[in-house]
Amino acid sequence: MFGLGWAEVIIILIVAVLIFGPKKIPELGSSLGKTLRGFKDEVIRDDDNDNNDKESDN
Repeated sequence: MFGLGWAEVIIILIVAVLIFGPKKIPELGSSLGKTLRGFKDEVIRDDDNDNNDKESDN
């Protein structure tokens, strides 16, 4: 996981809870998940468009 060990991940989580508070963490996780899903969908859509362009060139 990005070269991070469990100790580093736990420290990052503790800092996040201290900064944002325990009630805000689920909202941040949900927003991050939606953002990553949208990014992934756009990358896949762009790849599909590139493949369609290559097929139409032949």
